[in-house]
Amino acid sequence: MILGRMRGAGIARAVMQGPRPVVLSGPSGAGKSTLLKKLLKDYENVFGFSVSHTTRQPRPGEVNGKDYHFVTREEMQKEIDAGEFIEHAEFSGNMYGTSKGAVQAVQAQNQICVLDIDIQGVKNIKKTELNPIYISVQPPSIEILEKRLRDRKTETEESLQKRLTAARVDLELSKEPGLFDLVIINDDLEKAYSELKEVLLEEIKKTEESRKS
Repeated sequence: MILGRMRGAGIARAVMQGPRPVVLSGPSGAGKSTLLKKLLKDYENVFGFSVSHTTRQPRPGEVNGKDYHFVTREEMQKEIDAGEFIEHAEFSGNMYGTSKGAVQAVQAQNQICVLDIDIQGVKNIKKTELNPIYISVQPPSIEILEKRLRDRKTETEESLQKRLTAARVDLELSKEPGLFDLVIINDDLEKAYSELKEVLLEEIKKTEESRKS
């Protein structure tokens, strides 16, 4: 892990002054983005999305600074080396990561910071003192996940197979006891969203109250 314990503790102290951040993890196609969009729509003044960095090219409709911070590998590696990232990982030849600045930008708005990261990122953050609420969003089966990914029509066959392989590893690693506070099997969107809101209710109330005062 690039981020040292002392650096992790520094950003953790800042975060711990307010409601706990939220880490959402799970395979691509499990439904994290859909659940997150519903959460941000219903509680737009409470939650803020931590915008990750990536070296991959934008997909159609994606906006720089909103969906991701799209950067070059050189730019991202330079910031990683400078200790500006909480966590980072590489997938399918592209780098992904969460910067300190992305989290701090949400905190500056007095909002609960939501981080959408992969299983590697979860394990890295576990080594810091950030203390978020860890939530895994999972598909009912690999077969359903494959159908969802194919229906997107955004993947080549090669990249789709890589995502499915990564998903199998992700789902296996997520079984580690104590890794997540909540595992949501997203076979029914409304049910999954209800489970998500329930585990976050206490932090939502805290934040709403603090914003009123």
